[in-house]
Amino acid sequence: MTLRIIATGGTFDKHYDELAGKLSFADSHLPEVLKRARLTIPVELEVCMLVDSLDMNDSHRNTVLQACQQSAEKAIVIIHGTDTMRETAEVLGAANLGKTIVFTGAMIPYEIANSDAFFNLGFACSAAQLLPAGVHVAMNGKVFPWNDVQKNREAGVFVNK
Repeated sequence: MTLRIIATGGTFDKHYDELAGKLSFADSHLPEVLKRARLTIPVELEVCMLVDSLDMNDSHRNTVLQACQQSAEKAIVIIHGTDTMRETAEVLGAANLGKTIVFTGAMIPYEIANSDAFFNLGFACSAAQLLPAGVHVAMNGKVFPWNDVQKNREAGVFVNK
């Protein structure tokens, strides 16, 4: 089995610009993260885009859908911003692609101390290999079906609807 990882951006991949004091995008952290994770299954990494999920629109979501449709892999992990992860998952869920697609992200950027990014990626990679076909969200040790998940902004976690 080969696992496809599709990067779309989100907090996971943001860099801290010390001079400007802002979080922004440069290159994806995923090549470094995957090397550090020492995954023993083959992985195909596709950097689809690097955008904040609040800036995502239907065109971005269709690009993610097309990437999943064109993927030869049946197990896919999508790194996505947490604010609109559910909306993109809904587009893929409605498409019923017959693949196991797992969304994950981070509340704290990978390069910042105490980030949840590394754990969430490992958890999502495992989930993509074990879950049945369908679209799922895997965050902070919990898996949700795409149509029964929401972000609790006050607590900073995902919960059932």
